[in-house]
Amino acid sequence: MSATRPARALPRGTIAIEFSLLSLLFFTLLFAVMEVARAMYLLNTLQEVTRRAAALAAVSDFSDPAVMDLVRQTALMRTGPGMLTLGQPVTDAHLRIDYLSLARAANGDLTLTPIPSGSLPACVARARLNCVADPNGASCIRFVRVRLCAPNGNSCDPVSYQAVVPLFSLPATLPTATTIVKAESLGLQAGSPLCP
Repeated sequence: MSATRPARALPRGTIAIEFSLLSLLFFTLLFAVMEVARAMYLLNTLQEVTRRAAALAAVSDFSDPAVMDLVRQTALMRTGPGMLTLGQPVTDAHLRIDYLSLARAANGDLTLTPIPSGSLPACVARARLNCVADPNGASCIRFVRVRLCAPNGNSCDPVSYQAVVPLFSLPATLPTATTIVKAESLGLQAGSPLCP
């Protein structure tokens, strides 16, 4: 006669409780890893977006709003207006393109100075003539700066971070991505008409 002992049965519901606790821990860890990976993606991608926008703006007609919209959309790797893939809330409205002069101060120092949009030359041919006449003048476009800013006016406020999973609310901002490049042709082509 062989005596076999019956296997110990776990009390009812113990497995369900253990599974729910472990799955809660597992999914919390999984979503945290996904958010960290997305933050690293955004860190690299936003810098690349500003780099692409600055390179395009340096050779594009700054006086044409449609061209500038296309520069912003292309920098976000899109063919139309919209959001950066996996980068909400970043849209083309978050890219701020500034044109800078290399102005000489009274003491002789050269400083990068943003040219207000109302003071920009009316066309690219006029911009070229301004630089020929005075390379360090206030209306000579020497550099292009692209920044990631909240679209709320003249100041460049940081953009708030939005988690993919709405369960997490992180009080963080997206990295401030800034790129400055030398202005090139600004869209000037041979035979471009001179504006007034």
